[in-house]
Amino acid sequence: MKIKVAWIGKTKESAIQSLTDEYLKRISHYAAVEALPLKDEAQLLSLAGGPAHKKTSTSRSTTKDRHKLVLLDSQGKQLSSEDLAQFLERERLNAVPLLFAIGGSDGFSEEARHLATSTISLGKMTFPHELARVVLLEQLYRAFTILSKHPYHLGH
Repeated sequence: MKIKVAWIGKTKESAIQSLTDEYLKRISHYAAVEALPLKDEAQLLSLAGGPAHKKTSTSRSTTKDRHKLVLLDSQGKQLSSEDLAQFLERERLNAVPLLFAIGGSDGFSEEARHLATSTISLGKMTFPHELARVVLLEQLYRAFTILSKHPYHLGH
């Protein structure tokens, strides 16, 4: 399984980068994972193989280049840790890599919402975008430990 976690903007806090790196390392034991800081939403749409890709890329888009876009958005579906684990288990069978995206402070455009195959929420509370990234990464790690019956989930 291949997973990319993308966010718009630079990391300002070294503590956030440290936590990001730690959870990426942990997740890498279960899946190929990559972190992608992006300049803007156009880069995100390009990764997902949407219309922006056709406008900004000189190479032809192929299915191999595409990613299944999962937006993190307050209007998305709220999942439990177990639900997220089941989602990842279903997606393991899919040959298309997952691209989890955390938007900028203005959220996502309608184009991104239309291109997304799933939209999930971390809850009703509002999080700073950098903190949302760490929460997402921890939950992805937790989901993989649930699937592998590792005691991490039960111990917390």
